[in-house]
Amino acid sequence: MPAAELPPNPYNAHAWVTGDPEIGPGTWIGAFTIIDGSGGLKIGAGCDISSGAQIYTHSTAKRCVSGRAYGDIDRAPVRIGDHVFIGANATVLMGVTIGDSAVVAAGAVVNRDVPERTVVAGVPARPVARVVLDDDGTPRFVRLADEAVVSGER
Repeated sequence: MPAAELPPNPYNAHAWVTGDPEIGPGTWIGAFTIIDGSGGLKIGAGCDISSGAQIYTHSTAKRCVSGRAYGDIDRAPVRIGDHVFIGANATVLMGVTIGDSAVVAAGAVVNRDVPERTVVAGVPARPVARVVLDDDGTPRFVRLADEAVVSGER
């Protein structure tokens, strides 16, 4: 029996891209990723989607747990801004918006919106740092805990 092949896509021969996602120029998609555009997906320009990352725009959870009495497949669009980094094995769930220049840490599960220039990590993903661009364009990640110490809000 021949091995099953992934549908061809212009991003990575080892990625599963479904639906009709809108993907901006200069975006890189790593191997072993799942890019689900079935519920509406827009990925901005210059993004890096690391190996093993999964982006879902649908869910069959209600249909499954109801024994198929709930016959729908729920769908909600995902929007990912420009210059967003999504780390290895991170998961982005349906209905989420991720702002420009945000970072999703490896293994994070994003189930709510991420503001621009925010670093999120964990399960579920929570803000842990801000992305700061120096005058020369060099990025720094400023931990939110460090900001609280400086301002005395801890």
